[in-house]
Amino acid sequence: MFVLVLAFDTATPAVTAALHDGERVLAESTTIDARRHGELLVPSVREVLRQAGASLRDVTAIVAGAGPGPYTGLRVGLMTAQAFATTTGAPAYAVCTLDVLAYASGLSEPFLVATDARRKEVFWAHYADMRTRLAGPAVDRPGDVPGGLPLVGAGALMYAGVLGEERLVPGAPEYPSAGALAALAAERLAAGVTPDDPVLTAPRPIYLRRPDATVPGPPKKVTT
Repeated sequence: MFVLVLAFDTATPAVTAALHDGERVLAESTTIDARRHGELLVPSVREVLRQAGASLRDVTAIVAGAGPGPYTGLRVGLMTAQAFATTTGAPAYAVCTLDVLAYASGLSEPFLVATDARRKEVFWAHYADMRTRLAGPAVDRPGDVPGGLPLVGAGALMYAGVLGEERLVPGAPEYPSAGALAALAAERLAAGVTPDDPVLTAPRPIYLRRPDATVPGPPKKVTT
């Protein structure tokens, strides 16, 4: 059966997109820019389609990183996934961004993944191995993250002084890659997606906290 998975993630400063044919990554593009998710994502998708000699109509599944991450970045990726699904008729899915980093680490032992949550906090999750999440995702100050386990991700690097530099996994990915996201999704799709699949889910964001932006209140009365 023909398979072509389009995957992308905008939950971190990495704007990343990739195509996977069920066996290997055909093309991948990643740009690190925390402020231009909306500008960079669609051009990145076009570029990987061009490199692979494919069109959006060829895609059989669309997968976006679900976060956790900042509100604006997540909205860009997940809304784009839903728009592409409407256009092509291909199903849209989401995968926790921390699961993507865990999968890319290749680790077979217990460890933690941590990404930058801003506000001097990290998003984190606990894994038994590269495919099995045991706890999280959660958001905490670095000093409140469980200790004693190896660490993967940009949050771990950013707060290595608090978390412990000796816990950093050498060569581990700092940001999620769409190639790893696509490979993980293709693996789950080949196994058969079920409604309660722990990895491949409906395309809904994982925020963990409310957005910074709020609806303005009524204007204050001015007395004379």
